[in-house]
Amino acid sequence: MRRSKRRTRTVTAYRDGDTLVVLIPARLSKAEEAHWVAEMQRKLLKGEPRKLPSVKPSDETLLRRCAELSTRYLRGRAVPRSVRWVPPMRTRWASCTPADGTIRVSEHLKSVPAWVLDYVLVHELAHLLVASHNAKFWELVQEYPKTDRAIGYLEGLSAAAGLGMVTED
Repeated sequence: MRRSKRRTRTVTAYRDGDTLVVLIPARLSKAEEAHWVAEMQRKLLKGEPRKLPSVKPSDETLLRRCAELSTRYLRGRAVPRSVRWVPPMRTRWASCTPADGTIRVSEHLKSVPAWVLDYVLVHELAHLLVASHNAKFWELVQEYPKTDRAIGYLEGLSAAAGLGMVTED
């Protein structure tokens, strides 16, 4: 359980490995805290079987490329469970779910140069190690030497095609 002075109304829960983390407003009493921890645990347990469907198989070429990039730029520490192409996303080039190790790559990227796709894969692999876009995350991503160039390419592609895609997730 974590109390937050900034959190004023909402209660949120998530799993961190085998640990249930419940985020609550700092003003709640111990009784309210106990209630919300139990309630969020019940909701999370109830929803888990539905929320953990079998992972779709990886695109083997993407998975192999991720292994190469992880070895080269992230010392092999980022190991995705699956990596696959998905229908074009409306606001992102790719996405990652660190909790289950899945990476999804928009089919918009099937026609970009390999070095641009490599940047996107390194970006998502870094999310397996650091979920947020903090300084540590960007330090990992910057190990890829064409990061800035690839971001510029994606921004230009998005603007030219009127896609409205973001490069920073």
